[in-house]
Amino acid sequence: MRSLYLVLALLALPALADAPVFPALVNPATADHHPGKIVWADLVTPDLHGSEAFYSGLFGWTFRDASIPDKAYAIAYAGSRPVAGLLQHALDPTRHRRPAWLTFISVRDVDAAVQAAADDGGKVLVPARDYPARGRQAILADPDGAVFAVLASTSGDPPDDLSEPGEFIWSSLQAHDPDREAAFYQNLFGYEVFDLQSNDGLAHLVFSAGDYARAGLNELLADSVRRHPHWLDFVRVVDVAAAARAASSLGGRVLVEPRADRQGAHLAVIADPSGAVLGLMDWPGDAGKREPK
Repeated sequence: MRSLYLVLALLALPALADAPVFPALVNPATADHHPGKIVWADLVTPDLHGSEAFYSGLFGWTFRDASIPDKAYAIAYAGSRPVAGLLQHALDPTRHRRPAWLTFISVRDVDAAVQAAADDGGKVLVPARDYPARGRQAILADPDGAVFAVLASTSGDPPDDLSEPGEFIWSSLQAHDPDREAAFYQNLFGYEVFDLQSNDGLAHLVFSAGDYARAGLNELLADSVRRHPHWLDFVRVVDVAAAARAASSLGGRVLVEPRADRQGAHLAVIADPSGAVLGLMDWPGDAGKREPK
């Protein structure tokens, strides 16, 4: 299972004294915080060097090693901005687990968020920890089982500027119970929730905070019992179709072919060579991410 692989890998992260050297989210630091904003992503992969080659070829990311003894970890940069971390963790061939991305959501108080999530039907998978230069974080599962992390950054949160190509631009929760999930995240992050019209009979929601659309929720088909609820992160690209072709040529797979989105963008979903799933999205240059009022 995807979530169990994530948890086991991240539980293996070392204690504070031997932690990887995480970069500050914002440099120079600010006092700006945007609760509910997606601010970071970590990939757990069995092949760090293979993942670096794939994402370097696909997005032009560069990497800086942040490994410590027995733990291989690298920071991905889009230009000069750190955008993601890559952690190597071996797969157990006897278990059905696959590599995955972990979504980090901003909070002001990690301990309060952990308690609120637990009180509202969530689970604490990795207790709150402090990391130098990064801040305090914890890993949780929502009532539907989707895994995510909360982070209180000591350097402030990235500004609400439109993401550049190669940076994460959107995240969408794939869930079986949209009403329960929406209520959980609304209580946890103070989101406003907006319905999006659709002809497929499924719920499609937008989570908004601070006058910005922060994330989405898409209801999984009722018969998709093998598809576990999860967060899906999207990276902005210039041309989704070209990026999907590049992903295939680099050894990945296209899971959802490029298609138009409601907001005027185009998107696709891919799996990298190790099986980790990621979204691709282009975005009209003059379109912002304001909430859809």
